Parts: sequence; C-alpha cells; structure tokens
Amino acid sequence: MIGTRALPRHRKRRRSELSSVRGAPLLAGIGCLLALLVPAALGIGAVAIAPSEVLAIAASHLGFELNGLAFAPRQEAVLLAIRVPRVLLALLVGGTLGASGAAVQALFRNPLADPALIGTASGAALAAALVIVLVPPPPVDAPQWLRLAALPLAAFVGSSLATATVYRLGSRAATATLLLAGIAVNALAGAATGLLSFLANDAQLRSLVFWSLGSLGGATWQGLGAAAPGLLATLVALPFLASPLNALLLGEAEARHLGVDVERLKRRVVLLSALGVGAAVSIGGVIGFVGLVVPHLIRLAVGPDHRIVIPGSIALGAALLLGADLLARTVVAPAELPIGIVTALAGAPFFLWLLPRSGSTRGAVG
Repeated sequence: MIGTRALPRHRKRRRSELSSVRGAPLLAGIGCLLALLVPAALGIGAVAIAPSEVLAIAASHLGFELNGLAFAPRQEAVLLAIRVPRVLLALLVGGTLGASGAAVQALFRNPLADPALIGTASGAALAAALVIVLVPPPPVDAPQWLRLAALPLAAFVGSSLATATVYRLGSRAATATLLLAGIAVNALAGAATGLLSFLANDAQLRSLVFWSLGSLGGATWQGLGAAAPGLLATLVALPFLASPLNALLLGEAEARHLGVDVERLKRRVVLLSALGVGAAVSIGGVIGFVGLVVPHLIRLAVGPDHRIVIPGSIALGAALLLGADLLARTVVAPAELPIGIVTALAGAPFFLWLLPRSGSTRGAVG
C-alpha cells in the first residue's frame, strides 16, 4: 500500500519539476519580448519618442532630471495622455484574454473552446450595444463612477449570461454539442446586435462598429480606470485555480476524489472569465482569437500544466495584443486598422491548422 502511494507522488513531483524547467525559459523569453515591445509601442507613432526621451519624461515626473536628456512638451503630452494608457490597456486586455482562454479550455476540456467561440465576447458586445442604443446616458450631474462603470457592468452581465447558457447546454453532452451551443449563442447575439445597428442613429452606429471590429484607439486614463478592476481581478485570481484545473483534466469524478469542489471551481472559472472578457469588450470591443491561439502556443511549448500555462498565457497574450496594436496603428498610418482584423488575420490560419489536429491536441487539454 505504501509503495503504490509513493509512486504517483514521485511521478507527480517529477512532472512538476519538468514543467518548471521548461516553463522558466519560456516565461523569460516572453519577458524579453515584452521588454522590446513596450518601448517600441511607447515610441513609435506620428510623434516619435526615443527610449531616452521616455526615460527623461518619466524621470521628470518622479522629481529629478537626467543630465543630457531632453524632451519636447508635445512628446510629453502624447506619451502621458495617449501612449501610456494605450500600452497598459493592451497589456491588461491581452493578458486577460489569454488567461481566460486557458481557463475556459481547461474547464470544458476542449482545445477549441474560447471566450469568443462559446459566446462570452458576443454576449458582452450585445449587452454593450443595448446600453449604447436603448439606455439613455446618465445625467450630466450623475456621479462620474456611474457614467464610467455602466458599460463595463453591462458587458460583464452579458458575458456571464452567454457563458452560463452555453455551459448549461453543452457541459453534460458531447464536445460537438458545446461548440454548436456556442455557435447558436453567437448567432443569436449577432442578430440582436444587427437589429440594434438598424435602430441606431449615426453616433450610436459608429460606436457599434467599434465594438464589432475592436480597437484600443479610445484608451484613456478614465476608461482604463473603469475597466482595470475587472481585468486585474481575472489576472490575479485565475492563476490560483491552476492546481484544481490540473485535477479537472483527469475528469470530474477523479477531481472530486482528489478533493476538488468541481461545481465551485466551474462557477469561479465562468465568473472570472466573464468578468475579464466583459471588461475587455467594454473598453476594447470584440478582439478574437487571442484566447484560442495563445494557450495552444504555451501548451505546445511546455505541456498542459496550468501552473505554467496560465501565467504563460497572460504574458504571451499581453505581448501578442501589444504587437497587434502596434501594427494596427502603424501599418496604414495615418489611418488606424481595427485591432480585431489584425488578430483575426493572425489567428484564423492557426485555427485552420489546428482543426485537423484537434483529436490529438485534445489529449493535451483533457
């Protein structure tokens, strides 16, 4: 009896050590990529800002000056009012979409599950569209927090309802039923959003187009402050669910035998994913394929251990979206390409490549 218990523990410890050995270089490499992308995103644009000038501006706001480094007032205004909130937003939204995708795939034990494919993003976009078209704006004398929080709160409610609906329809049936339920919810939400577009006036229609294509061009400190609590809550909480999600990969019955409260775990993953994706959609619109592509790339590199997959998905999702946003605002300058188009152009070929391999890839997820 003692020997049979010691062997699984030894194997489990060995797998954990192997994951750590492979995960550390991966996270370090993604960190280096971010170290290159952040200065590039801060400096490249219609107003060029060199890394030395970024340092000089940061130093001046910390109360000291760097000898020999100067900057123009215009550069300071652009950096602080436009570039910094946009870079922070890209990092938070990309990390949230990556982590949510990894958690949703683990929950459904399905490599094709994704916050967009299972209706989370479209539900959030529909709720945001309802607020834009049908809900009158708060009065001018209303508290600022109410005006800023109305849209993120509506997007969270919409994403929660959509995810819960798909989960109830497909969780106890075959994998194909889950995906079909997601397609149905996406179609229903898309039809409702189309109807709202028909009823919208010109100003509302422009806002709805923004949600459907995705963009970080409207990043402001106020909007970032409204969406950041939901994004940060998802980023902080999901890594703590890595070990229970690892147990869930063995099956629900096996996870219960290992002491995991499966139903509680499901509720947490659904709520946290809905909260993060709802906040992301409320400020950046629908940005597809990040939650699908990023977790797969991490699993291909280090395996299915979510203690590495979720942090890796956060880091790589942040890097991917920051790079996509840099391309979106520079490749057709002075115009700006919707970021959803960039991520779709990158993610759709990967999705097509994945389909013939879904049978073998599924084993890496659950």
